[in-house]
Amino acid sequence: MTTKIHALATSDRAAFAISLTGGQAGDCPHGKELLVKVGQRITEADLLVDKAYPSLGFRQFAEILGYNIVSPPPRNLKEPWEYDKEKYKLRNEIERLFLRIKRRFRRVYTRYDKLAVVYMGFVLFALIMETLRVSVNTS
Repeated sequence: MTTKIHALATSDRAAFAISLTGGQAGDCPHGKELLVKVGQRITEADLLVDKAYPSLGFRQFAEILGYNIVSPPPRNLKEPWEYDKEKYKLRNEIERLFLRIKRRFRRVYTRYDKLAVVYMGFVLFALIMETLRVSVNTS
């Protein structure tokens, strides 16, 4: 009944890798799939992820691909890692991107479509419209 949208984005205006899963699916395996789609980074880049990606395997995999993980450790971890709290605050930009899309396009919020491919098409359409809306407004 539910659907998760997993995305890699460069800012609050542009998602460049996206996938859908069932609402019960875990985040780490699909996060790894998105990183594989994007491939290895030539220069190091920060990867701002939420607390759903705390696994050591995901962190090591992302670091091999050239990403610096910026994520708070789980509260119950015996040896928590350090992270840049100021950079982590920027993660809410992606949350705002999806909030804007869900407010502007009710079809994304309610998922009327039965087929995932049709739903994904409309999510991509909404992302394109959001990007174009910003481009037109800034010119």
